[in-house]
This record gives sequence, C-alpha cells and structure tokens, in this order.
Amino acid sequence: LRTHLMPQMKDFIAANEDWLTVFHFPSYAPDLNPQEGIWSLVKRTIGNLAAANLDQLATAVKHSLKKTQYRP
Repeated sequence: LRTHLMPQMKDFIAANEDWLTVFHFPSYAPDLNPQEGIWSLVKRTIGNLAAANLDQLATAVKHSLKKTQYRP
C-alpha cells in the first residue's frame, strides 16, 4: 500500500520501532498472501456484473466464494 511509504507513516514507524515490526512485501505476492488467489478467482467470476444494489453484489460474491470452495 502506497500510504506505508508516506513520510508520516515512516515517522510513525520510526517512533514506535521498540514494539512495532514492519515487513515490506511485494505489492502482489500470492505465495505470501494466499487470499489473493481466492479474490482473483472471485473477480474473474463477477468482473462484468452490473449489480443493481449491494445485496445483489453480496449474493454474487457469496456464490462465487462457495463455487471456489469446491474447486480441486
């Protein structure tokens, strides 16, 4: 996230380094963050959805996650 590189955030990290440990990961690292692969599959499924309301979008996401659950 680009905000982690902002001067204010760097100052905060430096001021709290006695209890705060910061690890800088690449912006897209599915090996380090497995949920990125799941959201990639969900975005493929609902990428062209023109939801009429938030409920329709939530239903589509839940359906896509349920389908993903049964993938090999």
